Amino acid sequence: MDWQDRPVLVTGAGGFIGSHLVEALVDRGARVRAFVRYNSRGDIGLLSLLPAPTQQTLDIVAGDLRDAHAVAEACRGITHIFHLGALIAIPYSYLHPREVVETNVLGTLNVLMAARQLGTERLIHTSSSEVYGTARVVPISEDHPLQAQSPYAATKIAADKLVESFFCSYDLPVTTVRPFNAYGPRQSARAVIPTIITQALARDEIRLGALTPRRDFTYVQDTVAGFIRAAEVDNAIGQTVNIGSDQEITVGELAQKIITLVGRSVRIVSDAQRLRAEGSEVYRLHADNRRAQELLDWSPRIPLDEGLRNTIHWISAHLDRFRPADYQV
Repeated sequence: MDWQDRPVLVTGAGGFIGSHLVEALVDRGARVRAFVRYNSRGDIGLLSLLPAPTQQTLDIVAGDLRDAHAVAEACRGITHIFHLGALIAIPYSYLHPREVVETNVLGTLNVLMAARQLGTERLIHTSSSEVYGTARVVPISEDHPLQAQSPYAATKIAADKLVESFFCSYDLPVTTVRPFNAYGPRQSARAVIPTIITQALARDEIRLGALTPRRDFTYVQDTVAGFIRAAEVDNAIGQTVNIGSDQEITVGELAQKIITLVGRSVRIVSDAQRLRAEGSEVYRLHADNRRAQELLDWSPRIPLDEGLRNTIHWISAHLDRFRPADYQV
């Protein structure tokens, strides 16, 4: 598919995956409209870290996904929508479930309604591996039962089902991409890998919650490649596709690996403040990525050790952006 001069919208463009996706689409020649959440500081999030020539090509639109008019205007004149905008922090969803529901569920509904009204050619919707909850069978295929073990997971299940309903009811050309634990440069300390790296670089101990949960980590460039392939493949319309590595590692093993790569002697401490409620902890995520391989011709290319080295290098150069001593919700 030729992305040259194609008008594309990315919601959540100022976020971690969103900023990398924007950069990749610009590199392919797309005309990218970047929808970011409005704030009075004019803060465009992680888009501010993109090279200046890339930033200068962007049509940056500030608004709120909960505002149907703002969303519809952002979608006007667009052929492809990548909907990544969401509130994604699980601990934050414990504190403010209503805001998370309104943003993730009603925000998605607004995107769907705008896409339908405007005749958008393709909509790529972002799910989350958290919708599966703790694995009942591994690896986890797209047919695995959905389990809402946090308010955040519940909102993503609801949003996914709205997307499914618009495909079934209105033939809206949608694809749901379900990333497993993306990581890499620019990710905030809300996520476990930057949490470990920042503490390993700056402190004598790494404070974590549970060490036994198993996760499937995918480097952000691989994740973005999955999104773009999902938009390019017509047979992906109406499908949900896992984007994961088909490899798993415990949080404790991950911390030890990062300590070795950083090259400092650091101890690991379990911090009760960082623990999820027992029923909310997802103990195992391990992606079955065969559908992505067969349908999208996608598979991850960046091994975990290489991705961690890249992330450590980036965080080392931007450590002033982090607060290693604080627990970031």
